[in-house]
Amino acid sequence: MPAPLSFSANEELQALYAARQPQLPFRARNKAEWLTWRAAFQAKLLELMGSFPLQRCDLKPEVLGVDKCQGYVREKIVLQTSPKVYVPAYLLRPDQGPGPWPAMLCLHGHGRGKEDVVGIAESEEDKKHIAALNYNYAEQFVRRAYVTITPDARGFGERKEGYKFANRDGCNVFFLKYMLLGLNPLTLNVWDVMRCLDYVQQRPEVQAHRIGCVGLSYGGTLTLYTAALDERIKVAIISCYLSKFKAYAFDIDNTCGSQTVPGLLRYGEMAEVACLIAPRPLLIEAGLKDEGFPIGATREAFALVRSAYQAAGVPERLAIDEFDGGHAFSGRLAFDFLARCL
Repeated sequence: MPAPLSFSANEELQALYAARQPQLPFRARNKAEWLTWRAAFQAKLLELMGSFPLQRCDLKPEVLGVDKCQGYVREKIVLQTSPKVYVPAYLLRPDQGPGPWPAMLCLHGHGRGKEDVVGIAESEEDKKHIAALNYNYAEQFVRRAYVTITPDARGFGERKEGYKFANRDGCNVFFLKYMLLGLNPLTLNVWDVMRCLDYVQQRPEVQAHRIGCVGLSYGGTLTLYTAALDERIKVAIISCYLSKFKAYAFDIDNTCGSQTVPGLLRYGEMAEVACLIAPRPLLIEAGLKDEGFPIGATREAFALVRSAYQAAGVPERLAIDEFDGGHAFSGRLAFDFLARCL
């Protein structure tokens, strides 16, 4: 008897993934081959991500409030990242001495936005959420003498907007709306992070040549793509994100539109994007119990990234923290790694 017909779109997607033949896979064996591949893949990534804003407009920075916290000062600021687009952010700076200090872009994942990362809790539930994910890494970094900046991405925090249908994910709704205009919210959020970098480099308390980037989950997404495209980021820490699209987007449906670069799988996997960060130091954090980003897929991706650092001649600049936990910021190796590399 003939096999029963399948009406499954998921089966079609799995078959398409299995049949793909990437046009720009990483296969470099030495520095010359790595440099050639890197130029080609970065150019293709920029093409796929679509239009960035055409100009670096005046940031028009405004400080909306200043709070003295234990061991640091927290400034609430707003920046114009492109014409008439304003981004709220928190800047944390040590309260001892004039600096200058190195800086960290501390990027949030799904949740309340920047408040989680700077440790602002409005309820006991917020406190439990921050503690469970070790989410207040901006606060942890400023206590170690870094200036930190944490903006809200589109659809989060003060940039979160209501949707008609309560169960819709704002990330996906924004993705669809921006795509209708030929724009990508991931690209625009990366731009906002780059403009925050412009801002911290202007601050007198900051050592402009010593800036890193860290993010959990969607913050890891933004860290990955921003560091891949902006070499002003000297060190990157990607927490609970590096994986394979096959694992987290196709097998367990753990993705959102705002983490998507259309057409990317025709040229490479997520690991190829991470390869663009070489030769700058990169730390990957991966929870052994992270159900959304399975450790096996992370290890496969990391192996490819390691081959890029070997080809670039700097294998010592890549590290991984496989910690006994779930989807959370570890920090077990992060602070020593930064002290050594930044």
